[in-house]
Amino acid sequence: MIIAIPNKGRLSQPSLELLKQAGIKPEMEERKLIVPTNNPNVSVLFARARDIPEYVYMNAAQVGITGYDMVLESGVDIEVLLKLGFGRAKLVIAVPADSEIETVEDLEGKRVATEFGNIARRFFEEKGVSVEIVEVSGACENAPHIGIADAILDLTSTGTTLRINNLRVIAEVLETEAVLIVNKECREDFEVRALRTSIQGVLNARGMMYLMMNVPEDALEEVKRIVPGLKGPTVMKVEAEGTLAVHVVVHEDRLFEVLERLKKVGARDILIIPVQRLIY
Repeated sequence: MIIAIPNKGRLSQPSLELLKQAGIKPEMEERKLIVPTNNPNVSVLFARARDIPEYVYMNAAQVGITGYDMVLESGVDIEVLLKLGFGRAKLVIAVPADSEIETVEDLEGKRVATEFGNIARRFFEEKGVSVEIVEVSGACENAPHIGIADAILDLTSTGTTLRINNLRVIAEVLETEAVLIVNKECREDFEVRALRTSIQGVLNARGMMYLMMNVPEDALEEVKRIVPGLKGPTVMKVEAEGTLAVHVVVHEDRLFEVLERLKKVGARDILIIPVQRLIY
């Protein structure tokens, strides 16, 4: 199986880290586009995020990680297996701050610069607004200022670049994030299913902590109320009379509030371990 991931840009390093967390560790070699991994049945292909949907569709790679915006822009018939929770951004329409344009309808007969020509055409066709699409390969925020477009359709995550370039948003087109995609003919292959399970396990485990503690037997019900866990805590008897060992999974956001409450009802010897994977 070949996994395609972005070779640069905001999705590149998080994609590589996710694979490592899922147990797929590429043997990095400078300038090589396809590298082996610790799994003899899996290789990693480094490619432009924009090209990855096409590579997966053509079965040059069986699975890939790219932005959902790139999937829609490509228009190819592949399947999104998982949303990955990083690389979140919005595709928006923006105009110069001093422009008289206030709505999408105000763009009738105007020019819109974008890297996302296919998405732009579909969007304006659905809105019934006729515009001229000016396709650019990057830095389209400059287009209105150099006179080649009246507006842009571009990605933004924090809005900082738009503000720096004196642009304001008039419409949101879609929300995007990194996704795991698969060639439809390969979705039931063993390696693909194993990769999906491993990555889903990593996603499930984000922010989760495994708590182990000793508690007085008569405090068990109170402990269950404080930390009910996913499907209830695991409870085991220990050698010390009247004491139980309780194991439970808790989100790290709750640790601040629950630890002192657990101590108050008699929990001791509390051990907290990050959860690497969580398979439901």
